[in-house]
Amino acid sequence: MGAIAVTPFELLGLVAVFVVARIVLTLRPVKANSQGKSTSFAREYLDPFIYAGIAAFLLITFVARTYYIPSGSMIPTLQIGDVLLVNKFQYRFQAPHEGDVVVFPPPVPTTDDFIKRVIARPGDTLRIEHGVVYVDGKALDEPYIAERPNYNLVVKDYGVYVDTGAGYQALTPDSANIPPRKDWSAPDRIPKNCYFMMGDNRNDSEDSHIWGFAQNSGTFATGPEAGKAVHFTGHAFLIFWPLSHARILSR
Repeated sequence: MGAIAVTPFELLGLVAVFVVARIVLTLRPVKANSQGKSTSFAREYLDPFIYAGIAAFLLITFVARTYYIPSGSMIPTLQIGDVLLVNKFQYRFQAPHEGDVVVFPPPVPTTDDFIKRVIARPGDTLRIEHGVVYVDGKALDEPYIAERPNYNLVVKDYGVYVDTGAGYQALTPDSANIPPRKDWSAPDRIPKNCYFMMGDNRNDSEDSHIWGFAQNSGTFATGPEAGKAVHFTGHAFLIFWPLSHARILSR
């Protein structure tokens, strides 16, 4: 699976640690009378927590959020137990780029978001042959994968066709998100708002070669979650825990 569990209070915890450190470093003598003690306590202790709590709430709601990786579908880029910081703001103003590591709601029933890499975008052609991914006819350089995919795939005839060894079979609308023909600009080009997502651990990843397209807006056209309104959750850009894995995620 490629699901990730949301851990929003980790960011709040980081802010709280900062606030506690600030209080310890800025303590001033407390007045002797009871009224003075109350006023000083509020200023020295409560105000920073209130401000930090508001700031953390705004950050978690609108800007960034933390996520925990419970599966190996993105190995070697992401390890089980990694904690990520995800930019929720970015895709409100720009479309995802090829190679972005993205958190998104998948077109399958689940309470968790998925995390995968953007491989192909709206208007692109796509095929996978002998373990090599071709986008718009060009082979992708993919140093981030664990191993090459052991299946072939092609987007054609208004659908996604996968060959796992028994010949090409189309992903079916009852189990995968495959928009109807009217939503395609061409029979071999990925439809508007649709993205082909793959895990870096190619042969141990439940991704677009199984459940069709992820969507950055609109509603799922077909599959188990048909009619559900969706939007990408955000761009995963930083591993901050454990410290031994800490780094900025690049394309």
